[in-house]
Parts: sequence; structure tokens; C-alpha cells
Amino acid sequence: MSIAQQLEEVRQRIAKAAHDASRDASSVHLLAVSKTFPASDVRAAFEAGQRAFGENYVQEGIAKIAELADVRGEIEWHYIGPLQSNKTKVVAEQFDWVHSIDRLKIAERLSAQRPEGAPALEVCIQVNLSGEASKSGVEPDEAAALAHAVAALPNLRLRGLMSIPEPAETLDAQRAPHARLRELMDTLRADGLQLDTLSMGMSADLEAAVLEGATLVRIGTAIFGKRTYTN
Repeated sequence: MSIAQQLEEVRQRIAKAAHDASRDASSVHLLAVSKTFPASDVRAAFEAGQRAFGENYVQEGIAKIAELADVRGEIEWHYIGPLQSNKTKVVAEQFDWVHSIDRLKIAERLSAQRPEGAPALEVCIQVNLSGEASKSGVEPDEAAALAHAVAALPNLRLRGLMSIPEPAETLDAQRAPHARLRELMDTLRADGLQLDTLSMGMSADLEAAVLEGATLVRIGTAIFGKRTYTN
């Protein structure tokens, strides 16, 4: 199938999941995760109507942004991978969103390095729900302090929370961590933070995520195909 056909299939999955959750399908935004795929694939998805794209690797993302400069004003670029201090400047300059803030130092650098006159950088805090040492993210019980500190920074707009749960086989098992992230956001909102984004759900578990309130699903494989990683 073409990228356009696969994109349409994903849209149909989102629409059905939203219907099953008694939600408006327009309340769920699709982020096409284009890591490891060429800019030509991003352009194919763009030509099929997709406007938001996610990248996990800084240099690869920057290269694609440059290659697609002719449509930069129409594309929303999201950085969703782990972020090191020495890479914050180029991300602050080039991307529209960052989903993976897990410590205050990174947020402070992004705020300081956002170009003058640029709109606020839209950001999410990544929460490590499963406690996996291999995953980035703040511990759930430390999320509130980080969220309040990030929300106070200039040049950033804290939008919500992001997570990458462990893979699970059943719908109920997939729903459980998404429910925990939603409950955490509800707690933060009750504490006065203006949050509207739950970035959760990928190709294998988007239905579970939408049932639990995802407002943004990050889909790569189901749109672009299976990834091949090269060193």
C-alpha cells in the first residue's frame, strides 16, 4: 500500500477508536513519526494531507526540515526523542514542539535558546510510568514539581504529558498505563496547570490510548512501514 493509503487506514482507526470512546475524532491529533524514513516519504504523507511530523534524532530531523524547507510554513515539526544538553539550541531554533522534557535543565536551555520573536515552543513532560531504566522520563511522583517549574519559564508553553509504556498484548493491559497518565494530568490540572495534551499511543496501541483520552497519537510503522535501523 502507498503511504497515502496507510495514512487513510490510520485515520480510520482513530475515527473508530474515538467513536468507541464516545469522543469526537477531531479531538485526537495524528503525529506521523518519520524517524529513519527519508524526506521523500514525509513529502508523500504531506501531499496526502498530513501536517504534523515527529522526529527522534536531532541531526536527522534537522536534515529533513531543511530538505522540506519549501513547505516549512505548513508543517509542524515535533521532537519526540531523548534530548541532551548539547542539542537543545538547534531543537529550540528549528522545532515547533518538544515532547520529551524530563528534567528542568533541558527546559531552561530550550527557553533561553528559543529565538527572539519566535512563538513559544510547545512542550510536554515525558513521564516514565513503568520505571524502566532504559526509558527517559521523570518519575510520576516528581512530575508535578517539574511541571510547575517548566510552566513558569518564558518562551515555552507547557501543553501536557507524554509517555512510552512497555508493550502489552491485551487491550486492558495497554489501557492501564495510559489511564495512569491521564489521571496524572487530571491531578496537575486540578492543581492549576493549564494542560490540554496527552501524547500517548503508537501503532500497536492507539485504540487503547484513544479510549483513555489521548489527544495526540504518535504513529510511525502503520504509516511508513517497518523500520530498518542502520549503525
